[in-house]
Amino acid sequence: MEQPETCRQAAEALSQARMLIITAGAGMGVDSGLPDFRGDQGFWQAYPMYQHLGINFIDAANPQHFERDPAFGWGFYGHRTNLYRATVPHTGFALLRQWARRFDLATFVVTSNVDGQFQKAGFAEDQIVEVHGSIHHLQCQRPCSHSIWPNGETIPIDEQSMRAEHIPRCPRCGDIARPNILMFGDYSWVSDRSHAQEQRFQNFLAKHDSAPAVIVEMGAGSAIPTIRSLSERLGRRPGVRVVRINPREPQIAPPHLSLACGALAGLEAIDAALA
Repeated sequence: MEQPETCRQAAEALSQARMLIITAGAGMGVDSGLPDFRGDQGFWQAYPMYQHLGINFIDAANPQHFERDPAFGWGFYGHRTNLYRATVPHTGFALLRQWARRFDLATFVVTSNVDGQFQKAGFAEDQIVEVHGSIHHLQCQRPCSHSIWPNGETIPIDEQSMRAEHIPRCPRCGDIARPNILMFGDYSWVSDRSHAQEQRFQNFLAKHDSAPAVIVEMGAGSAIPTIRSLSERLGRRPGVRVVRINPREPQIAPPHLSLACGALAGLEAIDAALA
């Protein structure tokens, strides 16, 4: 299907919908200037110092660092915390909010990103699921309790060694604190916050069970298919249409729609069709 026709159909589906579900993977942040960790080369391009150490993304995103060498563990996550705090969400986030207001759509966001960009762009905290947690919240690395608290830490990083110059601590027991993020091989992640978000999402789906819906999926790859699988599963419901925006893996079976481009380009093309 040619892109203009796809955008026309996506615009028509939005204009007829009563519910908008936004699903997003790592590709959503690329247009905001955030790095794409796709493959070792993508990770090393963003963090060349790790290539010299022979460390890939899976190695860096390992919770054992917080126990064995917390300055090294916080080197990676402290750098990402600072990056995400400084990042301005691209205008595609605003387009999604405009569509929700224009067509009076009940809206929910489900994302595998831990960067907090949807909240920064103005989406309501109680209408977001962060399936892998958030870098803007902390927990005890042991953990000593199920406590999760906001990350208000200032974490300077020596970017030559990628070591943190400040180590956050658990206010309850004084042990090392870590981001409340699901990492690789992670048995200590406190999932309570994400589970509460997921329960709100299930309540949202139940409340709007019969509403015609559009799912706009952006930047969700197949390597870790959490988001793609959710979109496809929800897309099997009557009256639901998925719009998949992905430059590398756009394929999805009809009647769903696909745009082979980045998130911002796809959203702008649909918005042009709406005009």
